Amino acid sequence: MYKYNVSNHIEKVKNEVAKLLEGDNSGHGLEHINRVLDLSLKFAEKENANKYIVSLIALLHDADDYKLFGRENAEKLTNAKIIMDDCNVDKAIQEQVCDAINNIGYSKRLKGHSPTTLEGKIVSDVDMCDALGANGILRVYTYSMKNGKPFFDRNIFPIEDMNAEKYTRKCADSSVCHIFEKILKLKDLMLTDSGKEESKNRHQIVVDFLYHLFNEENAPEWIEYLNNYLK
Repeated sequence: MYKYNVSNHIEKVKNEVAKLLEGDNSGHGLEHINRVLDLSLKFAEKENANKYIVSLIALLHDADDYKLFGRENAEKLTNAKIIMDDCNVDKAIQEQVCDAINNIGYSKRLKGHSPTTLEGKIVSDVDMCDALGANGILRVYTYSMKNGKPFFDRNIFPIEDMNAEKYTRKCADSSVCHIFEKILKLKDLMLTDSGKEESKNRHQIVVDFLYHLFNEENAPEWIEYLNNYLK
C-alpha cells in the first residue's frame, strides 16, 4: 500500500516524540503516549482501521498540547508537522493525521468538535480511556500536584456548568473537582464500539475510588453529591 517502510517511519516518529516529551511530569508524557499507542492498535484490529495512520495519530496527539506547548503550537500543530516532515511522512497522510489531532481532546468536544475518520475516533476514544481507570486517577493526581492543587478539598465543589472557555481558562480547584468536571463524563463521549466497551470498566473504577475516598474522609455530603451526580 505504501512505497516506504512503515515500521521504520513509526519508529522514527516514536523516537522524536520521546525527545520532545522527555522529562514531562504532567501526565501527558511518553508513558501516556505508549499506553495510547498500544490500546489504539488493539482497537484498530477490532475496528479494521488503518494501523499506520492510527499509530501516527496516537504518537503525535499530544505533541502540541496547549497545556504543554501553548496556544500557538496547538493551533498550528507545529511539533507534529516538524516531526512528520523530518520522518518523511507523505503529505496526504500528514493532512489526515493533523485533521484528526485537531479534533481530539475534551476541550474540543466541549466546542462540539470530534474526529470524522475511524482512525481519529479510535485514538480519541483511547486517549479518553487513559484518563479513566487506575492510570487515569494517577494522571489526575500528577497533573494537580504539578499545578499546586490539592487532591481533595471538602469545601470546594465542582463547576457544574462546565464549558470550553472555563475548562481551558483555569486548572481545576482540586483533583476530585477535575474528576467530576471531566473524567466522569468521558464514558458518554466514546465514538467506537471498542471505546464504549473499554470505558465502562474504567469508569466504574473511578466511581468506586471516589466512594472509598469519601468514606475514608468521612465526607457524607460528597457521597450524596456523587449519588446525585450519577443519577
